[in-house]
Amino acid sequence: MDERFKLDNQLCFRLYTASRLLTQAYHPLLSEHGLTYPQYLVLMVLWERDAQPVNDIAKRLLLETNTVTPLLKRMEAEGILTRTQGKKDARQMIVKLTKKGRDLQQKLTAVPETVGRAVLCKSVTPETVPGLFGMLDDIIQNLKD
Repeated sequence: MDERFKLDNQLCFRLYTASRLLTQAYHPLLSEHGLTYPQYLVLMVLWERDAQPVNDIAKRLLLETNTVTPLLKRMEAEGILTRTQGKKDARQMIVKLTKKGRDLQQKLTAVPETVGRAVLCKSVTPETVPGLFGMLDDIIQNLKD
């Protein structure tokens, strides 16, 4: 057998599996608040800086606008955020957290630490995480280009 086609030799499989399992780790922590992992990502973007255009949110999440828009519509229906037309450009939708959306940050304060602890192991320690971030950022940037 050609070694290039063995599953154990595929970086993509390890990244996919780690991503899937990491998302599963978030599920019980977020579902009790009625959130999905993609909704949590949107919240994190808006907690950093509220009142952003849809395009900026999509760029920050490395997603297409047409992927983010249905997600934002569901979050708006749940009272987590509002979408309003921009004042300078009516074609631009500005996304802003509601009180419920802002309050979720306080309710979810334990999530980053809880998931962070779940990831730690003999090769991933608090000291090695910054290097791991750097490697993953390099991979992401290379694939974007």
